[in-house]
Amino acid sequence: MSLADREVVQDAEGFVLAGGRSSRMGSDKALVQLDGKPLVACALDLLREAGIRASIAGARSPLDTFSLVLEDVQPDRGPLEGICAALAYSSARWVVLLPVDLPLLPASLVGFLLNHSRTTGVPVTLASVNGFAQTFPAILDRAVHSTLRAELEAGRRGCYAGFQAAANSLGQAVAVLAVEAFVQCGQVRHPDALPAARWFLNVNRPADLKCAKGLLRARHRVS
Repeated sequence: MSLADREVVQDAEGFVLAGGRSSRMGSDKALVQLDGKPLVACALDLLREAGIRASIAGARSPLDTFSLVLEDVQPDRGPLEGICAALAYSSARWVVLLPVDLPLLPASLVGFLLNHSRTTGVPVTLASVNGFAQTFPAILDRAVHSTLRAELEAGRRGCYAGFQAAANSLGQAVAVLAVEAFVQCGQVRHPDALPAARWFLNVNRPADLKCAKGLLRARHRVS
């Protein structure tokens, strides 16, 4: 890790959002196994591989054996509540947010988005794939906390709309970076050589978990 990289990670903190109901999975998806590890461990390891201190924001089962767990102030208000809890807790300027159900993301993407935020100072940085902006992973400047909390208290729980409102409140727009461009120039890569369109597979249902396992098995066979 270069000196510049060390300076970046000292000013950033990561949080895994794990407070969902997991109704489509049928059991707590934070604890379902992929490649021999619970999804929550996969997400924490991804953040740590990117050089970011990692905690858990919100949980519906005891996860404190994996990391520090922040309680939602008011549960059942969706991921924006967990995001606000993370922003309120952290003292770092940059807060990196990753849901528990995106286990195929590469750490290099998270690191690239974080470096972009630190370099440009843009308050919200997201990725896009196939022309569609992805809500997560998200890199937020802690300065957006008050606007996101106001959105939540007003009953507007959408994360992407909240990110837009928060960036606009600071006189800026959300930065959305096309993943494909950075894959082509070698700045972002997947350790299992999965194509970028597969990175954002949401593991919400047993069928999604089966698909993720199949993708990893296929790539391991090729390697």
